[in-house]
Amino acid sequence: MKRKWFDKKVLILGLSKSGVSAAKYLSSKGADCFVTEFKSLDDKNKELAQELEKLDIKLETGGHSDEFINDSYIAITSPGIPPKSEIFQRLKEKNIPVIGEVELAYLEADAPFIAITGTNGKTTTTYLTSHILESEYKAPVCGNIGVPPTSLLGEKIDYFVCEVSSFQLATAPAFKPQIACFLTFTPDHIDWHGSLEKYFEAKISLFDNKKQPLYAVFSGADEKIYEFSKTYSGEKFIYAKELENNCCYLKNGKIYFKRDKEEEIISIEEISLVGEHNYQNIMCAVVIAKLTGVSNENIRERIKSFKAVEHRIEYVADVQGKSFYNDSKATNPEASFVAIKSFEGKNLTLIAGGRDKNTDLTEFCKDYINKYVSTVILIGEAAQRFRENMEKNGFNNIISANSLEEAVDISLTLDTQVVLLSPACASYDMFNSYEHRGEVFKKYVTSKI
Repeated sequence: MKRKWFDKKVLILGLSKSGVSAAKYLSSKGADCFVTEFKSLDDKNKELAQELEKLDIKLETGGHSDEFINDSYIAITSPGIPPKSEIFQRLKEKNIPVIGEVELAYLEADAPFIAITGTNGKTTTTYLTSHILESEYKAPVCGNIGVPPTSLLGEKIDYFVCEVSSFQLATAPAFKPQIACFLTFTPDHIDWHGSLEKYFEAKISLFDNKKQPLYAVFSGADEKIYEFSKTYSGEKFIYAKELENNCCYLKNGKIYFKRDKEEEIISIEEISLVGEHNYQNIMCAVVIAKLTGVSNENIRERIKSFKAVEHRIEYVADVQGKSFYNDSKATNPEASFVAIKSFEGKNLTLIAGGRDKNTDLTEFCKDYINKYVSTVILIGEAAQRFRENMEKNGFNNIISANSLEEAVDISLTLDTQVVLLSPACASYDMFNSYEHRGEVFKKYVTSKI
């Protein structure tokens, strides 16, 4: 329910993209906005600060003062600030309620939300869902994907297709999407939530009995999620598993949707995305599209035309008979697992390494490198530790390279079908970001065509 914001003092926690978007929206509604940022102002944020100043939005950096906090009607928090932080405790003592930017957008929006959450897969599923729905509706991506939903308020929208993180769900007590999807669950963000169970509780808060979505969509391939789905009392759909009804599944090389009758949607031969995980992402998007009334023809054509999200098992080019894929987003071994397994049965060369996160490499080497990879080319600061762990686990077909470009050159001399950049490391030893690393890789590969 929309609130009246005129002359209300609103505290915005964090000079983030979502915080700035919330401040702009609330200021346009007459609120008196105060943005408080714990870190000092740096060159990256100076432009944002100038933008806020022009809108008469107050800003403080380097700490949270009582002047900004006192008498606030409500606080809007950025998702990266954990509830155990000092600022949260101070707000609690002063009885100032705290909500997230997604919650604010939901309360102010005139159109329904489609919420997509999960440890992995949510970005691809969110983009794909929007891509399919846009064939018949205005359904932009937003949320944790980098587009604050408050920045879309005021536009004529049919659906907000919103990627939501556990951080955002933890500060969204009233958030009730029309369709809510839970894709995957693996250990993550334990420091932020305090425990694995609290992380899971944040995810399943989407399906709370007091605010059930119209439709709930659950993965049948994730055991923990599927077991939880059995306890859910609202109308639900399961994907990646064939059931008697309300499901989407892969059978005989084709994806089917079943709601009272079985409908063939698309053959996997027509899909450009690779890997079982992506077929699951597609099945989830199919369920959403069917629930919103998109025609089978449009669903099929939009799946066929969809390209992988940049830096996530992204096809780059075929060079000298070798297919190159960019998975620079894989900044830890768990993320690389999915990419490596996607090329099961192929002669695979893996380019890995970068800034070491000192994660345990046993499963990475034993269960993935040994089983699915023919050759590993190592780069970056982590190269030596990765080599030692691979050799300790019985894998010896390892080549070292001094740069990403040299790694590509070496791969072109090998007898291999697929060359995959999936570093399992951060990028900051050689690049500004994983995006920068992926861009360098793509540019150099395409220069070899």
